[in-house]
Amino acid sequence: MTRLLHRNARQIPRKAVAARGMTITDTEGNDYIDASGGAAVSCLGHGHPDVTAALHDQLDRLAYAHTGFFTTEVAEALADRLVADAPAGISHAYLVSGGSEAVEAALKMARQYFVETGQPQRRHIIARRQSYHGNTLGALAAGGNEWRRQQFQPLLMQAHHIAPCFAYREQRDVESDADYAARAAGELEAKIRELGEDSVAAFVAEPVVGATAGAVPPVADYFKHIRAICDRYGVLLILDEVMCGMGRTGTLHACEQDGISPDLMTIAKGLGGGYQPIGAVLLAQRIHDAFTGGSGFFQHGHTYMGHPMAAAAGLAVQEVIARDGLLDKVRSMGGYLQERLEGAFGQHPHVGDIRGRGLFRAIELVADRESKTPFDPARKLHARIKSEAMDRGLMVYPMGGTIDGVRGDHVLLAPPFIAARADIDTITERLGDAVDAAIG
Repeated sequence: MTRLLHRNARQIPRKAVAARGMTITDTEGNDYIDASGGAAVSCLGHGHPDVTAALHDQLDRLAYAHTGFFTTEVAEALADRLVADAPAGISHAYLVSGGSEAVEAALKMARQYFVETGQPQRRHIIARRQSYHGNTLGALAAGGNEWRRQQFQPLLMQAHHIAPCFAYREQRDVESDADYAARAAGELEAKIRELGEDSVAAFVAEPVVGATAGAVPPVADYFKHIRAICDRYGVLLILDEVMCGMGRTGTLHACEQDGISPDLMTIAKGLGGGYQPIGAVLLAQRIHDAFTGGSGFFQHGHTYMGHPMAAAAGLAVQEVIARDGLLDKVRSMGGYLQERLEGAFGQHPHVGDIRGRGLFRAIELVADRESKTPFDPARKLHARIKSEAMDRGLMVYPMGGTIDGVRGDHVLLAPPFIAARADIDTITERLGDAVDAAIG
């Protein structure tokens, strides 16, 4: 019996009672290796002493103060830290409680920026199919996850979608990476022209696509093309790094590896490592200047924005990552994870692609490698793999609808930055057994 409405209303999940490092323990005493960081959240694992100490200290000082009345030392310190480490041009941070809130705020910032600067006709948002930007109505409208959008479509604002940069599924055999990158980015320019060159407010994209398509990185100079197109038409570039950012791909911000800076960036998940709910929007100086030089405020807000406990968690997590050199470890262990996945699945008859960056990797399952034909969606292979993995003491993040929201299955891996080679070995072995058992 439960009074909670769980994600699956017909099934009560196992009950977690303790966690330490990479392991979560349930009421039956079973241990599970957290190979997905929950949903790419637990970047430091569980129970990190420095983070819990920071939370105890902040709780003793100040648990909550509404931002309509006060700022706090810890929120200011976190903003200073985030801006100091941010891509070029970023000048301020706006602290919220999670990724969906961050994307919602970024969309509003983009709209208000153009109102403040005398361009109220700019209203259109463009994003990509097979993306995911959150579950609030604005974020869901911007996202391209058809399964999540479908039943709520009548409630969603209008948004426009172009093709993703998804080489395994979209790149033609005769195309070089450079040619494909240019073609994929060219869809943005075509859509802007179609909608009206002075009517588009923002383009939203995940630098490395997360849950919807499974750790899909761009190819060649795709994002340099995107940045140039946005600049050419005066469109704001919003990069959604909620899942792929804050060190997950081996650099603090995923876009560093693509050589670009955004106008707005959303972060969450690894920002606070799961120790408190926190997200943020990082905004460029010109956007902040538009607010201060215009109405004087950003017309938005939440009760728990800038929450001191959440800010303390975020600051402590970021300090540990820097102090312990964990970005170097993400790069080295990420390379090792790719190596082990290729060894286990490189010749597997039902694994078509192994992809990702850093400790953000995925395998895509196929019924036939040659044709890349997916499994029948009715099999719900991704759900079977999750169940088989849990039975083997392994947490992974599988999803269906990889190709178009209906067809395709993948398994996402996002182990904590503290993972050792032995942990990667065990993860790979258990995942191999779970995949084989699920396929039968």
